[in-house]
Amino acid sequence: MAFSTYNGMLVISLALSACGSQQPGGHRSTQVPTTYRFDLPTWAKADTSLRIDVPYDNPTTVEGVALGRALFYEKGLSADGSISCASCHQQAHAFADPRAVSPGVDGSMGTRNAQPLINLAWDHFFFWDARALSLELQAFEPVRGHREMGSVWNVVTERLRRDPRYPPLFRAAFDDERVDSMRIAFALAQFERTLISLNSRYDRYYMEGDLTAMTASEVRGRNLFFTSAHCVDCHEPPLFKHHEVSNIGLDSIPTDRGMGERTGLPWHMDRFKTPTLRNIEFTGPYMHDGRFATLEEVVDFYADLVITTSPTLDAHMLPWVQGEVRLSTQDRRDLVAFLNALTDSAFLSDPRSGPPEP
Repeated sequence: MAFSTYNGMLVISLALSACGSQQPGGHRSTQVPTTYRFDLPTWAKADTSLRIDVPYDNPTTVEGVALGRALFYEKGLSADGSISCASCHQQAHAFADPRAVSPGVDGSMGTRNAQPLINLAWDHFFFWDARALSLELQAFEPVRGHREMGSVWNVVTERLRRDPRYPPLFRAAFDDERVDSMRIAFALAQFERTLISLNSRYDRYYMEGDLTAMTASEVRGRNLFFTSAHCVDCHEPPLFKHHEVSNIGLDSIPTDRGMGERTGLPWHMDRFKTPTLRNIEFTGPYMHDGRFATLEEVVDFYADLVITTSPTLDAHMLPWVQGEVRLSTQDRRDLVAFLNALTDSAFLSDPRSGPPEP
């Protein structure tokens, strides 16, 4: 990623102040970690926009991914041992949460919907308000978040150090058994970079030339998506997202100011990260607050309910301001059908991304 060198240095700086327990190195490994080979379809390997750049100080390795996978499903990261990353990012829902907002360890509810974890290797920032500029920085926050896992790092690191499963995994991934917050975040980031989904029926139809892969309704929806419905303006293939924060005109009187709530800058008000549409059939409810339960509701919003008077409305919404987006009942059905064609069924059940064997 474009920010990877800078972010790696920033991660190290933050981690050294956050690590808590820093044990002696312990036994060193005599094996060099194995470089991880990302699993991409043939068409994606030829697409220069899908080149994966990882931080120089956190190369993706087989051993690092294995550790990150174990930590992703580890409830010991939470203060009371009740939730893991996977509790709010469920594989069957494309690593999103079917609840509008997720509960934390003490039952307190979050304020935003848990985003799906899909194709993060190509993202430039993370969280709805874009507050983390790398996966490593993102991984630090939920463990300490008082509405999420509610832990402190020195307790977490000591807990993992005493668990006989983890020192060998850290040794394999990082050359010795030291457990600290930086290594936890780095391993989680390595695992999350492997959550790649590029094998939908749309991909088979459009990228691989299988004209039987999509129905007539889905093809009509695809044509609308790329033309008069203007969906592609913010959801560009092959990832079906763009690397921006946008105000799409959700509210006339917003209660969550998005990026602006964090920065205080007027132009940032009501702007949120644009999520991917891949696997959207299974990532509901939708929008930053989970307000829409179904894709039909989402399409109806774009057809009828966009607030075009917001002072920070994104430039991509100009077709709505000019009244150009008009969708019939059949158009709406076809758009939903096309969105369902972005489902990658294998991704939703890939055992390589599921819980590790006990």
